[in-house]
Amino acid sequence: MFKRSFSHAVATLLLACAALPAQANWYLDGESSRLSFISSKNGNVSEVQRFLVLHGQVQPKGMVRLEVELESVNSGIPLRDERMRAELFEIKQFADASITAQLDLLPIQDLANGAQLELRLPLTVDLHGKQQVYQAELLATRLDERRFQVVTLEPVVLHAADFDLAPGLEKLRKQAGLSAISLAVPVSAVLIFTAR
Repeated sequence: MFKRSFSHAVATLLLACAALPAQANWYLDGESSRLSFISSKNGNVSEVQRFLVLHGQVQPKGMVRLEVELESVNSGIPLRDERMRAELFEIKQFADASITAQLDLLPIQDLANGAQLELRLPLTVDLHGKQQVYQAELLATRLDERRFQVVTLEPVVLHAADFDLAPGLEKLRKQAGLSAISLAVPVSAVLIFTAR
């Protein structure tokens, strides 16, 4: 009797552990993830820049939210970073940007370790007090039982004018003595989520 009860308890515990990732929240591994963008100036000069501080979560029902601390922008040039924070992003008023989406988690959770799944879904970008929806081509990879990775298969091209960022870019252009700064900004991401 005891033996059967003990075996049943162990089996129940193992099943609960196996089901945990499906029921758990998935949190962004900010250290291993990357969100970068390309800025173009003077018609033929392009540079890759990134944000260093990201937070994110995928809820059990598939609601995804990614928070970007705009103060963490990093271009490799401190003066330019300060100008972007103050003149472009206006971080005193708009400290964060967010990206939200609804994801169907079941196909990802059903993937074997190392298997991949292409996704096409709308992303809502909230930046500088404005919202825009973009269609994104993504690739999800199941890394192991408790981690999956989502990367952009192609950049998501944001338009500065859609977020009232054009005046800020014009200020940056004048301060830097440039002939032009592109209003189209390709954004790419490598995001790793861990189940808890």
